[in-house]
Amino acid sequence: MSRGRRAVAAACASLLALLLAGCWDRRELNELGISMAMGIDRAGDQYEVTVQVVQPGEVTQKDGQSGRAPVTVYKASGATLFEALRRMTNDSPRKIYSSHLRFAIFGEEAARQGIGDALDLLSRDNELRTDFYLLVAKGTTAENVLDILTPMEKIPANKVYRSIDMSERNGGFTAAVSLDEFISVYVSDGKEPTVGGVEVAGSDEAGRFRENVKTIRPAARILNAGLAVFREDKLVGWLNEAESRGYNIVVGNVKKAVDHVACPQGGNVALEWVDSTSKLRGSVRNGAPRLKVDVRVEENIGEVQCALDLNRSSDIRELERRAEQRVEELARQAVEAMQKTYGSDVFGFGEAIHRSDPRAWRSLKKDWEEAFKSARVDVKATVKIRRSGTIVDSMRKKKGE
Repeated sequence: MSRGRRAVAAACASLLALLLAGCWDRRELNELGISMAMGIDRAGDQYEVTVQVVQPGEVTQKDGQSGRAPVTVYKASGATLFEALRRMTNDSPRKIYSSHLRFAIFGEEAARQGIGDALDLLSRDNELRTDFYLLVAKGTTAENVLDILTPMEKIPANKVYRSIDMSERNGGFTAAVSLDEFISVYVSDGKEPTVGGVEVAGSDEAGRFRENVKTIRPAARILNAGLAVFREDKLVGWLNEAESRGYNIVVGNVKKAVDHVACPQGGNVALEWVDSTSKLRGSVRNGAPRLKVDVRVEENIGEVQCALDLNRSSDIRELERRAEQRVEELARQAVEAMQKTYGSDVFGFGEAIHRSDPRAWRSLKKDWEEAFKSARVDVKATVKIRRSGTIVDSMRKKKGE
């Protein structure tokens, strides 16, 4: 056989192999229920699993002409999560397909009992990708969150996903943590996991009806609720908005944000973060851990409510000094909350010690939780103001106030 014929034969064989391999598990789209979000709750020794499934005809319908909701939810219980998911076939006319999952959310009670078993299922199922977010429902069940219809986004799962993503990137008020990222921290030494939290504001019951999205002020909304703090696989508490931002400052997650500092003569100056970096360092002296955080921030001036002279370098430096104090204050709030309230090293200071002094870390590792609580943590911030916008003088300075 000539070389050309052999090449053609090889190509045909390869194509045939691809066709045979690619079709054996094919499923028709009209046989699948596309799940966008999964909720996990506990009831005694049973798992309760809720999935939010898209109703394709309603998503493409203009202005909800049919009157039906764009999504529906299915719920089932079982001794294991795997059983609960399979039992949904008793109710759903289609196989629940979860490859497009936006997030998996745990009810607060389920998260406090531990999510290790759920992590096993979520990472073992070959139908699931591992880049979806993990969340905790603050003060409520996962089912209640998935029942709420939302304005702006027809599919509520998309609203939650985008809100978490936007809040992390443009404010540092929460954290967008994927399954992969959570597991990576969970199995490591010297760092504990965190995930974003959401809560239902308003009436759970009213949020289940289409009327919730037909009014200027919905009766129920899904809001971001700061950060959920874990120790191993169990929820131990929550960080508020300021502490959540402080956490993100320490770990270097804040790229864009808005904050303010007080003017020396009264009023405020709004500052926009345009970039930031953070470095964590750990060392051990005489058996005691010493921890350092070095934060560098670049900011622009967004609004001036006083008669500062922005042409004067001393006034700019005073703003930078006050901004540095503000950054350090937020970071220390988060560190103190972890040390005094939760004893959970969510920052990765243990990892920093491990990198710098593996031998010292081996002696600290076993009792790191206690050592972390009493460790000295120094925070240093450096702020540089780059731009003042399209005008230099404030309106008050122009008026001579």
